[in-house]
Amino acid sequence: MTQLKSLFFLSILIVSTAGFSQDTLTISKKEIWEKTATKNLQIKIANQDFKAAAADYRQSNSLFLPTVTASYTAISTTNPLMAFGSKLNQEILTAADFDPAVLNNPAKTQNFATKIEVLQPLINVDGFYGRQAAKSKMEALQFQTEHTKEYLQLEVNKAFMQLQLGYKAVTVLEKANVTADANLKRIENYFKQGILQKTDVLSVQVRVNEIKNQLQYAKSNIQNASDYLGFLLNEDTTNKVYKPAEALENSIEIEIINTKLSATRKDIQALDKSSDAYAKMLQSSKMNFLPRLNAFGSYEWYDDTLFGTSAKGYLVGAQLSWAVFDGYKSIGKMEKAKAEFQKSEIENQQYKAQSQLDLNKANRQLKDAENKVNLSKLILEQSQEAYRIRSNRFTQGLEKTADLLQSETQMFQKELEFLQAVFEYNYTQEYLQFLTK
Repeated sequence: MTQLKSLFFLSILIVSTAGFSQDTLTISKKEIWEKTATKNLQIKIANQDFKAAAADYRQSNSLFLPTVTASYTAISTTNPLMAFGSKLNQEILTAADFDPAVLNNPAKTQNFATKIEVLQPLINVDGFYGRQAAKSKMEALQFQTEHTKEYLQLEVNKAFMQLQLGYKAVTVLEKANVTADANLKRIENYFKQGILQKTDVLSVQVRVNEIKNQLQYAKSNIQNASDYLGFLLNEDTTNKVYKPAEALENSIEIEIINTKLSATRKDIQALDKSSDAYAKMLQSSKMNFLPRLNAFGSYEWYDDTLFGTSAKGYLVGAQLSWAVFDGYKSIGKMEKAKAEFQKSEIENQQYKAQSQLDLNKANRQLKDAENKVNLSKLILEQSQEAYRIRSNRFTQGLEKTADLLQSETQMFQKELEFLQAVFEYNYTQEYLQFLTK
């Protein structure tokens, strides 16, 4: 019965391994970032946000450029005023048209008008500050887009390292599986010789099955890491699995990193530009109380036949307008702009304090991760030596089966913990570099 169970687990492992090896795509760290920069959905969204802000800024060109409109109007009227005015525009008035009876009861009059109108802003102080606010917003989103790309690079590197860790864990567990199978054969031989009891064989078989189960979970973790990497790359990973071209290193490189918050960090610059945009909006709302000066002009053609242009004329002028009081609307708008600006200043201060806090925390985490790597490496070496000694003593009949299994379990567990510690250090190091850019 026990042999049947072992064969069952072995068949599962063979089937899963066969499925696991299908459509394996080797990918390098450089390649994944090149793909992410062009295909990642979050980066595409950030680019569209920037384009929208750039379009808002281009709209402010209307502060300097004229507005030109063209229209064509056709009317048929018996309205006294409209009929008289239409004839006047068409330059066809005669003395008979001043007859009171004709003026009061005109015949049906047709008028066709072609008009080109130009509006040219001259002085709009509030618009100047509004344009500056739009520019600051555009620059803020540009910095934010660059920060998003830097964050995605960190996230992609993390996913890649998780994939590396997954493959390394599978390698360790496959090695543990080979060792466990070898121990099982040795225990079964001792059992046949009457040296050990049936319980010793069962204990080893349990250990073998546990390792096979852990190995299956490790392979599932590889698929999960591969799927997440495919999501970041915006690629379909159905029936596919990524394999890193570079293996996870078994050592770390100590690097001294400046732990002072940089004012040139992209998200900090985006925040400063955002506050500047709110300041300009506040100035714009204040300048709304000043008068505006705009020029206008038009050229018109009139006729009593369709598309006719027998009469023509132009109009040129300038307008100085001043909204003296608009029912508290401008005052309320200014107060709202002031509150939003002050809020942005407070949020800016809070974000920088939080960023420095995160930076200090990450720096301590890096030191802790370094200590963890060193200790894990030492413990791994000690556990490997302990297993070697117990294995030799077990062969000589000086160790119990349970002690050998415990030593074997501890050795491979410590190797996995060491790999996890290396992963944590490398990721924390990259995260710290991200925070200090």
